[in-house]
Amino acid sequence: VLQKWVNREISNFDYLIQLNTMAGRTYNDLAQYPVFPWILRDYTSEELDLNNPAVFRDLSKPIGCSVVIYKDLFFFRYENFEDPLGIIDKFHYGTHYSNAAGVMHYLIRVEPFTTLHIQLQSGRFDCADRQFHSIPATWQALMDNPNDVKELIPEFFYFPEFLENQNGFNLGQLQISKEVVNDVVLPKWAHSPEDFIYKHRKALESEYVSAHLHEWIDLIFGYKQRGPAAVEALNVFY
Repeated sequence: VLQKWVNREISNFDYLIQLNTMAGRTYNDLAQYPVFPWILRDYTSEELDLNNPAVFRDLSKPIGCSVVIYKDLFFFRYENFEDPLGIIDKFHYGTHYSNAAGVMHYLIRVEPFTTLHIQLQSGRFDCADRQFHSIPATWQALMDNPNDVKELIPEFFYFPEFLENQNGFNLGQLQISKEVVNDVVLPKWAHSPEDFIYKHRKALESEYVSAHLHEWIDLIFGYKQRGPAAVEALNVFY
């Protein structure tokens, strides 16, 4: 599979799906759901220019380190963490880039994830401000909150329906703007959910991502998961 990918006989999407499967990740287990990277950082431009490297996220760094000012915070947390019982190892991040709650967060508008989300929240929807209601706002939250390190799920690259509230769920309204949460707010450069998926998938298969995707794979599936390489890459999780 690696050789096929290097020879460009299979797409970046196909290679990531195969890697997830080999790593034991599966759609049948929310705690080991397939994980895909955030690949863009431009969610505000009117047009998406895939020939401009500046629109892409730095795939060599964990998503938590996308903001330079947080690097020292994570380094300090790791260096100064000491479990008095000696059970918990040092870590940079107290949460994870992929977990069941994160999958339900993204897929709240489609069953069976809607029902699972409601069960998780003791029989009701979580408050609107904490729900997945906007792609630009979700990216901004990652940049503003060092404790949010969620990566993406494969649906961001092929399943436009998860961005639409086709079932008409009452997801509440945002506290400050009083805006009703309905369909997911898209980046300005996407004119519809289908257009977002088309352009996002195009970005995944772009020359820039093809040249740098291995750096992210090293963090998630490769040699930077554990040990000294993980410590050096600020990539140790609780």
